Amino acid sequence: MFQNDGFRALDRQECLRLLVKVPVGRVVYTRHALPAVLPVNFSLDADASVLLCTSSGSDLVRAIDGVVVAFEADELDADTRSGWSVVVTGRATVVTDPAEHERLSQAGPRSWMPLSDAVFVRIESGMITGRELTGASGTD
Repeated sequence: MFQNDGFRALDRQECLRLLVKVPVGRVVYTRHALPAVLPVNFSLDADASVLLCTSSGSDLVRAIDGVVVAFEADELDADTRSGWSVVVTGRATVVTDPAEHERLSQAGPRSWMPLSDAVFVRIESGMITGRELTGASGTD
């Protein structure tokens, strides 16, 4: 039997503090009635929403606009068997307000891919959960 004493649940503030430390996470969504996962660069907005910047015609935008998705980011160290993982669950929506789009164009995330006709996608932080692995020794 494995002991879970090496895990610690993270509160919302700890989760947000950790999310701003990493540039890449994964969007978990449904594509053609199957689970799909896509790595993306992101940033957090002042209201704790996850922000993505992508092409307006992307498959991702068509699949997630208006639906609930999960977003996960983590930082792990295999040598020390330690790290953390945070999951944000909420509705994803394309930012359509021109003033908000302009604000995000100045201060929001920049796509790592060259884009024409960029759009911003906001994932509301309806639920944020996280856990930390504190390097507990275990059996291989």
